[in-house]
Amino acid sequence: MAAPVLDLEAIRQGGKPALARALAAIETGDGSDAVASLLDAAVADPKGHVLGLTGPPGVGKSTLTDTLLKRWRKAGESVGVIAVDPSSRISQGALLGDRTRLKTDPEDTNVFVRSMAARDRLGGLSDHAVGAAALMRAVFDRVIVESVGIGQSEADIALVADTILLCIQPGSGDSLQFMKAGVMELPDVVAVTKADMEQAARRAVADVEGALTLALGEDASWKAPVVAVSAATGTGLDGLSDALDGHRAHLLSAGRLAARRARQNRQWLDQALKSRFGTVGAKLAAKVDLPDAETRPFAAIKTASDALKAALARL
Repeated sequence: MAAPVLDLEAIRQGGKPALARALAAIETGDGSDAVASLLDAAVADPKGHVLGLTGPPGVGKSTLTDTLLKRWRKAGESVGVIAVDPSSRISQGALLGDRTRLKTDPEDTNVFVRSMAARDRLGGLSDHAVGAAALMRAVFDRVIVESVGIGQSEADIALVADTILLCIQPGSGDSLQFMKAGVMELPDVVAVTKADMEQAARRAVADVEGALTLALGEDASWKAPVVAVSAATGTGLDGLSDALDGHRAHLLSAGRLAARRARQNRQWLDQALKSRFGTVGAKLAAKVDLPDAETRPFAAIKTASDALKAALARL
């Protein structure tokens, strides 16, 4: 079987089969020069905006993903989805397979859904998912990364998202859980789902708005809006779209989007080395002459990994 062509323009022109083969190569050919070169080409030529969608299990993330996907496709935008699932302890594969919960037209060449396992990352996003997000951002107008969930530690969604949408369900005790500072510092937009619960939803909106006043977010110039939505009735979906588009416009002003992505690229290097070699290994990698992590993060990861593996082999 011939090796997949890992050329960005060929993948853009090759449709779903070419993208599927490239994503498989990211998972099976991790650490190769060809994969690193492809991903750095994608980093250099981004096309779309990445929405990181997170929230506790059962909050309705997949339903909201499906709703946003359909709205964007109706507007003529191409959409890629990465649904990150809990991992099987045996196979390390995705346990739930979120793609089965998304209703897409198989004949629509402008929609692509990929389930990926969280593997052993406490933060909820594997190195492979980071690479997949970088590639899909270079192919689609919109990319949704639906995370496995968020609590006090599952914050890796911030590694890939341009806009983080946090979903909260009313009447489930989340109002106290999500007042924890580490969580409330993350979102750029908050959606209180199941707005048809009315009084409970209004109470949750008030609780979250109060919690956000206490959080110190990454961007002090942006105040995260809180929108009550119901995918079942359509309530609040226009307001949510406006909030998401408002944050995108905010990022595109004053160079904020470029700055955020450059910071993420540096974090990809740091997180990849820590997950593979631990904190000590990441510190040792700082002594290696690396490509610029802001512009060539995957080449930097490969160079540092190769150097650390060689050093370990000499022990």
